[in-house]
Amino acid sequence: MPRIAYVNGRYVAHADAFVHIEDRGYQFADGVYEVCEVARGFIVDMPRHLGRLNRSLTELSIDWPVTPGVLPIILREVVRCNHVTDGLVYLQVTRGVASRDFVFPAGTKPSLVVTARKADPAAAAKRAESGIKVITVPENRWDRVDIKSVGLLPNVLAKQKAKEAGAQEAWFVDADGTVKEGGSSNAWIITRDGVLVTRPAERGILRGITRTTLFDVAAKLGLKIEERGFSVAEAKAAREVFISSATTIAMPIVAIDGAPVANGHPGSITLSLRHAFFDVAEKSPA
Repeated sequence: MPRIAYVNGRYVAHADAFVHIEDRGYQFADGVYEVCEVARGFIVDMPRHLGRLNRSLTELSIDWPVTPGVLPIILREVVRCNHVTDGLVYLQVTRGVASRDFVFPAGTKPSLVVTARKADPAAAAKRAESGIKVITVPENRWDRVDIKSVGLLPNVLAKQKAKEAGAQEAWFVDADGTVKEGGSSNAWIITRDGVLVTRPAERGILRGITRTTLFDVAAKLGLKIEERGFSVAEAKAAREVFISSATTIAMPIVAIDGAPVANGHPGSITLSLRHAFFDVAEKSPA
């Protein structure tokens, strides 16, 4: 079966899904996006993702492309059309199509694109059993990374550098050595006392939806969380290290810049968070 995409009111073959060359997302990265995990036939944490979408649109003064109540219907239909039981559904909203000018165009209808694709949960579970590696890179992004913008070139370059180094993620690090977040994930450590530590999300990082749900998971497991910054050095000396995102849940880190974390194997606390995640996360039928 061919893949199906939703583009501005139409469900079309993925191969025929196009936007106009003067779409402001293409020319200015003037748009936002969300990625929801699809797991076991459910869209995970969809209300929280749509709440963050609303915040991003508001921060950039972009109107909703459809009424908020209609968007979940579109997401479910794209998931259904693509027969996705486990995978992800991606949605992108841009300011729309207008003659190229830096200022906001008047009366332009926002563009909406939704796609979905399958993923192999067994492969992700196997990756978690062995853990992944990260490298560190200097922070070089704009100050409003709390907005889930499609302007991701620094992230692209960082993750390419990670790949070339044999790693799977890159952490952006401030000039003082404090870890901010990954190219597509939030960063966590677990102290020797078993306390989870992650940077506050008021500014400087994206408030990850999976990050937010992990607070609920930790509470269920009786684990303490501290929201504070931590250094690369502290991460290298931590009991456990992991990242979180919609596509990785809680993924153990076993090496930072080539140096093993703890004993170089995934830790039990991270794996317990991962295993308990779907018991806590909100699941909307796909």
